[in-house]
Amino acid sequence: MMDNIFGVAGTALNAQLTRMNATASNLANAGTVATTPEEAFRARRPLFKTIVESMLNKADTRNGPDIKGGVKIDQLVEDPAPVRRQFDPYNPLADKDGFVYQSNVNEVSEMVEMMAAARSYQNNVETVNTAKHLMMRTLDMMRS
Repeated sequence: MMDNIFGVAGTALNAQLTRMNATASNLANAGTVATTPEEAFRARRPLFKTIVESMLNKADTRNGPDIKGGVKIDQLVEDPAPVRRQFDPYNPLADKDGFVYQSNVNEVSEMVEMMAAARSYQNNVETVNTAKHLMMRTLDMMRS
């Protein structure tokens, strides 16, 4: 049972780390501009997928055969929000009409996303620490 707790918490830690990395990448590219809307950076969002024992045994063994549940990143998708068009005729990337296209990253939303991912990560660290503490207490009781 304890290995299940560590396995589920471990998959959640990996998923939240990916979420934080995607958010950091989005923030790093928030100020980029492009010549066309198609070339503009679009924020990326991880899609989570639950891992259940039957699915794991049939399709996905990357997370290890002992994990009975958890979460994984199914894919990274682009945010469908439109990119912003800005008139900047002196920018070397401006199109023939003087416009550049900014990323669709909203810095405030990304910071909220980063804080939520960090809190989820910390909660899973606490889960692992609590399970470890309970295991140690059980061993101490068995020795007495």
